[in-house]
Formats: sequence, structure tokens, C-alpha cells
Amino acid sequence: MTSPFIRNRQRRLAIAAGEKIATRKPAAPDEKSESGQEYAALKVRLHDNLRQLQDTESHEARKPLKAQFAKAFEDWVDGILIADKPVQDEIVLTCMIWAIDTGDYDRAVEIGEFAMKHGLDMPERYKRSVACFLREDIAELELANPGTVDLDLLSRIKSITGEADMPDAAKAKLHKAIGRAWRAKADAFDAADDSAPAGGEAAYIAEALAQLKRALQLDKKAGVKKDIEQLERRARDLGAPADDADQDTSPPFEPDNKGSGE
Repeated sequence: MTSPFIRNRQRRLAIAAGEKIATRKPAAPDEKSESGQEYAALKVRLHDNLRQLQDTESHEARKPLKAQFAKAFEDWVDGILIADKPVQDEIVLTCMIWAIDTGDYDRAVEIGEFAMKHGLDMPERYKRSVACFLREDIAELELANPGTVDLDLLSRIKSITGEADMPDAAKAKLHKAIGRAWRAKADAFDAADDSAPAGGEAAYIAEALAQLKRALQLDKKAGVKKDIEQLERRARDLGAPADDADQDTSPPFEPDNKGSGE
């Protein structure tokens, strides 16, 4: 286990590494500085960890390893985030991927938002952008296991990645996931609940339709046509104007499912 002294030192040096970056294009910490030397030493550990993961064939067995490895870099990553400067850091970006893979979605979004803010590039071994990784991978996990990710967080991911360039099919997956999350809220709707929206069940259905129709606009093969047909029937049964939900709009009310499923 890393000692408190070493952990505090890593965090302090990570903050210093970020604060020393003054260029417009993100750059790695200066190898001649104390922070840069610490970064180089940590990268050696990172690459050892990556080799260990590569040698582990079981995806199930990789998960606890990734969580263990990410924990060892936690203080360095925290320092980089606190400094809030455009430092190109392979450790930080790898920890974002590990956070997604281990279900620590809050951490993944925290790192991803920082990386997007400062224009960081993914390490060369990855082919997609930070925004695409964040948006597509978390959406796929939610679609595979509904309820895994809070609706609040899905909406936040949509907001921070909405303007990023990526394949339309990748964008569509998140709209599909959000649409189905709204549908789940409609399914569980209880009119006696004090937190129920003014529009009732129909309001949830309208939000679901807006997201699902946007997914279909982006990708005709998104697999949402039946969802849309079913929800439009429900909307008509409730006397709601289902056809008004043609565009992706921001919710008129905040989701009430607080907490983190990440």
C-alpha cells in the first residue's frame, strides 16, 4: 500500500505539473522537472499494469485489476484535476477508461469533462476521441443493463459531449439509452408520488419519444422504431400529442432519481 507521504507527494507534483503548462496545445509534464520525473516513473508503472491486463485473458478478471491499478494513481489524477490545466497525461486518460470499465461512471465523467475542456487527445493505442469513448461506452453499458447509470448522469454526458464530433451512430446510442430511461420512469409512474411531474406519465413519455426520435434521426439502424411505435400508442391513449416530440429538447423538469449509479 502506498504511504500517505508518497500519496500526498504525488498529488502535489501533479498539481505542479498542471500549473506549469502554459501552452495552448496540451503537453506532457516537463521531464526535467520534479513533476515530470514523477510522471515518468508513474508511466512505467502504468505500462506494467497494461501489460498485466494484456496477459489476463478473462475480461471478468480484468475488472478488479483495473480498479486496483486506478486506485494507485488516484492521487496523481486528483492533482491534475485540481490544477485544471491543459496537461496531456496518459495516466489520467487511461484511468478514465478504467473508470468506465469498472462502473465508476462519476469518476469517468469527471475526468472526461476535464479532458474535453482542455482538448486532450486519447493515447495512440485508442482510435476514438475522449467524447466518443465517454458517450458511446457508457451508453452501451446502460443499454445492456438498464438502470446501471442514473438518468441525471446520462443527461450530463449528453450535455458535455453534444457538440463533439463523432460518428452519428455513436451519438445515437446515448439518445436511445436516455429515451429508454425515460420510458422506465413512465413505466414506474405513480400519480400519488409527491415528486411526480405536472404532466404526469405523459410527460415522461414525451421525453422518451424526443430522445428515441433523435436517435432514429442520427441512425436509421438504432433499433428504436418499435420503442417509438409503442410509446406513441401510449401517448395517444393518454391523450398526449405524441407527434410534438420530434426534436431533442431539454427536459422541462429535472430528473428526480438523484444519486450515482456510476
